[in-house]
Amino acid sequence: MVRVEFLGPIEKESIEVEVSSLEELKDLLNKDNELKKWLKISAVAVNDKLVTNSDIKLNDGDKIAILPPVCGG
Repeated sequence: MVRVEFLGPIEKESIEVEVSSLEELKDLLNKDNELKKWLKISAVAVNDKLVTNSDIKLNDGDKIAILPPVCGG
């Protein structure tokens, strides 16, 4: 199982899912129309490291964070 956290203004509770790759997780999360719009514009971190490639193997216990863009001053 991997833990997925949705940060900032994404109004979703953290979930735990059984997936083996970031690509598989992306396919699963894209089934949620509300979440789909956030996935297009958000950064992704695996175990607190930003990633740009979805071709990443995931291991039991990994933590994935979905990081939407924010602005500040």
